[in-house]
Amino acid sequence: MKLLVTGGAGYIGSVVAAQLVEEGHDVTALDDLSTGHADAVPSGARFVEGSITEARGLLSEGFDGVLHFAAKSLVGESVEKPALYWSHNLGGTLALLDAMRETGVNRLVFSSTAATYGEPPLDGTRSRAILETDPTRPTNPYGASKLAVDTTLTAFAGLYGLAAVSLRYFNVAGAYGRFRERHAVETHLIPNILKVALGERESVSVFGDDYPTADGTCVRDYVHVADLARAHLLALDACTAGTHEIFNLGSGTGFSVKEVVDVCRQVTGHEIPTVAGPRRPGDPAVLVASSDKIQRELGWKPGRASLETIVADAWAACQTPESGPAV
Repeated sequence: MKLLVTGGAGYIGSVVAAQLVEEGHDVTALDDLSTGHADAVPSGARFVEGSITEARGLLSEGFDGVLHFAAKSLVGESVEKPALYWSHNLGGTLALLDAMRETGVNRLVFSSTAATYGEPPLDGTRSRAILETDPTRPTNPYGASKLAVDTTLTAFAGLYGLAAVSLRYFNVAGAYGRFRERHAVETHLIPNILKVALGERESVSVFGDDYPTADGTCVRDYVHVADLARAHLLALDACTAGTHEIFNLGSGTGFSVKEVVDVCRQVTGHEIPTVAGPRRPGDPAVLVASSDKIQRELGWKPGRASLETIVADAWAACQTPESGPAV
């Protein structure tokens, strides 16, 4: 198939693009490089620098589908600059959907987020894994803007016959060959911990140690980026005209910040000092997603599910020159 990957120079988009090329697809990566890197686009994929708001001309070349990753994705920034997130995440996607409709491109896989659910109620110090049928109550503009896109996809499926699948996940980690996390401002926990082990920073900040969890720190689900990418390929095949399906992607098991730090210490052999800080605005205490539906209906199974494997792959990649500098 001839496929467009928006945000294809970013972390997840580049891994998906790489797997699509490996599967023999004709892949074009569209990215404005505001957070992505041109050298992250895999060999064998065509790279076009530009915004999704200007995708109409590109789509007119004829594509079989779009995998949509281009978005703003920082929770804290979304609280500080909500208009930026509504403009990019919802406004940009609306422009993309209009361009798809006008050019006859009918298949879309959307990178959504489990942040659309907000904070689930706690059962003791843990909450059960979130299901697709659970209420959506986002606690920050990032999650709200992604939920608005999901709502829009449902409408476009009903009105225009769009074939769409949304994948809701968070805390993607690990590496796929040379493809790893490379953010100008790094907010994700595992790469920041590994920066300490690499000697690039003195300590890692723990944002809040007074949450209603077993050790007082946030609990999150972690999914290996290679497993996540495979789910997007399965979702692409599952797109059906006139329907919008939503699938969660997660391990079903959460790990606290302190638990993640401990695993990173074991993998790297470094002490990794931590410094406690205040909570970040909009951060729920616990977020764990169930992937039972996608496993049951699409046959997806995570092959690299353990936190030790996820950290080990990330650690190996950030020490490999071929992966490029983390800028």
